[in-house]
Amino acid sequence: MARDFTARKRIILGVVVLLVLADAGLAAYSWQLSRSPQQQFAVEMKQHDLLKKNIDDAQNIHDKIPAIQKDCDRFERSLLPASSGYSAVRSELGATARKSGLQIDHLEFKPTEIANRGMTGVLIDVTVNGDYKSVIGFLNGLQRSGNLYAVDALALGSENANKAGGNVIRVALHLRTYFRTAA
Repeated sequence: MARDFTARKRIILGVVVLLVLADAGLAAYSWQLSRSPQQQFAVEMKQHDLLKKNIDDAQNIHDKIPAIQKDCDRFERSLLPASSGYSAVRSELGATARKSGLQIDHLEFKPTEIANRGMTGVLIDVTVNGDYKSVIGFLNGLQRSGNLYAVDALALGSENANKAGGNVIRVALHLRTYFRTAA
């Protein structure tokens, strides 16, 4: 009988624990349901406002697409045509180098067609010799040019020229520009 009483006691204790846990769960659920409608409305309004802002931003972007497309078309039309671009770039680089007091030692073009854009990307390797001030003047001239020149890299090396006291440096520039290939 003592065993029977111990087993009953454990069963009763287990049932009481289950009832307490169920009661705690129902209390939490009831608390969540009892939140005021104003709080729930405020949360939903905040979500609504965020979604409305996202929609307004998307509409704003959509409205600006024609102007952006016109700007892109104007930029592409401003590029030099491939038929005369190489000689124009060669003469502009030469004139900028002379104006800044540099000597062009090497100039090479490496064209790459850009598919479906009617454009050609051109890598330009140019090596110039001169002093530091002249190199800076050359780079400023490229920056102020009406043509697009992106400096991908530049490497600096010293030039052991036969000039007495001359601080001649050699700079290898890797530039990128674009030419229009379509009409």
